[in-house]
Amino acid sequence: MLKRLRNDFQLSIITLMGFFGALGITPYAIYRLLHGNYLVGTADTVIVISTLSAVFYAWRTGDTVKPGIYLACIFSVGSTLIAINLGVNGLFWIYPLILFNFFMVSPGKAIAATLMVLLSLVGHALWVPGSVFESQYQMVSFLVTNMMAGVLTFIFAYRTRHQREQLQGLAIRDPLTGARNRRAMDDELKIAVSSKRRHGRSYSVLAMDLDHFKQINDQYGHPAGDQVLVSFVALIKAGSRKEDRLFRVGGEEFLLLLPDTSLSGLEAAAAHLQKLVRELLRSPGGTVSVSIGGAILRTDEPWPNLLQRADQCLYQAKSAGRDCTIIDRSEEGSPVASLPTAGPATTL
Repeated sequence: MLKRLRNDFQLSIITLMGFFGALGITPYAIYRLLHGNYLVGTADTVIVISTLSAVFYAWRTGDTVKPGIYLACIFSVGSTLIAINLGVNGLFWIYPLILFNFFMVSPGKAIAATLMVLLSLVGHALWVPGSVFESQYQMVSFLVTNMMAGVLTFIFAYRTRHQREQLQGLAIRDPLTGARNRRAMDDELKIAVSSKRRHGRSYSVLAMDLDHFKQINDQYGHPAGDQVLVSFVALIKAGSRKEDRLFRVGGEEFLLLLPDTSLSGLEAAAAHLQKLVRELLRSPGGTVSVSIGGAILRTDEPWPNLLQRADQCLYQAKSAGRDCTIIDRSEEGSPVASLPTAGPATTL
């Protein structure tokens, strides 16, 4: 549980806010219900129950976006009702609400929620004088301090979110090519297996290896080899769909994950990418080609098995003379080779 909290910032925020929110509001809910203040007491109770439900949902599903928006709405409405009912004593809850909203939802949504709360309080105060603020001066002071708190919280939350996104990007990206790294690949393949099992969504992979890449490094140096890798990734990204995911497995080896791709679609994608590389990828020594092995995820298949089948096809493509594609036909149990020369595919 602690490991999950360390790895998921948003889940840790929801859990922390939920724990302290329920712990801090529950005594007020009990006190107000016992003393006949049923409106505020009920609002407090709804906030506590909603908070615990949202935390439970986030832990069970891993989805932190919906619980965050839900809690921001519940807390904003509840705090507004409490402030209207209690007057000045209820205004103290608006300050932690601002902090909470900016960490639970995006800055834009947090600004919208904060403005709605302030406009509701001011509107009610102008409609029923003395119900919320004791004087106009107090209302203006409250608005000014809230705006200051909102601006400072916005800056802090925005910078924190931006830095967190940068760190997350660095953690899953290959620094040289910009392709996703092996850690990201493992996570994406786990998600693919789960999606296949739960929803029947199809997934395919293409294992790719640049031919004779070691010769480029040996003859022209590693900077030339690095440029070939960068250019290769740019070509594959340009020739793939937006939803496809490219990973650098190691050295000159890459993996492309293709959602919602049939066998014919996988063959077409491999042929297109191989042709693209053959025609456009260059090194100081001339053209560069790529060997490809493909496989389609089977029902209830662990993702390492999928990689193993794709790697076996890649090895066969290398053995067949390179610059060709071999795709595992899982339904038929036999691989099919797509050679670089024109003509029909050859079954091995």
